[in-house]
Amino acid sequence: QVQLVESGGGLVQTGGSLRLSCAASERTFSSYFVAWFRQAPGQEREFVAAISRSGGVTNIASSVKGRFTNDRDNAKSTVYLQMNSLEPEDTAVYYCAARSGSVLTTPAAYEYWGQGTQVTVSS
Repeated sequence: QVQLVESGGGLVQTGGSLRLSCAASERTFSSYFVAWFRQAPGQEREFVAAISRSGGVTNIASSVKGRFTNDRDNAKSTVYLQMNSLEPEDTAVYYCAARSGSVLTTPAAYEYWGQGTQVTVSS
């Protein structure tokens, strides 16, 4: 059982930056693919980014490409989401999720989830 804890969310102005962290309890965290999703009020959970087990391959949603990047430090069992040039449309609860299979962009495919961290971008 992998436990995930997100942190780093908050309130930021348009154009600002935030760096989210997703810390895992599992020492074999490097065996899991990890993704970030977000969910705004009244909307479905949306894929944002994913990273392979080694961190060598990343997948970024087109809506945030060029502004968001993700990386991981397996020695710290932590994955990061760097968010730059934030826009009000990025306001949502951000979740990290892990799965032992290959990278997918469908939320239902992920076995483990964090509790989420709120990101609010003011105009």
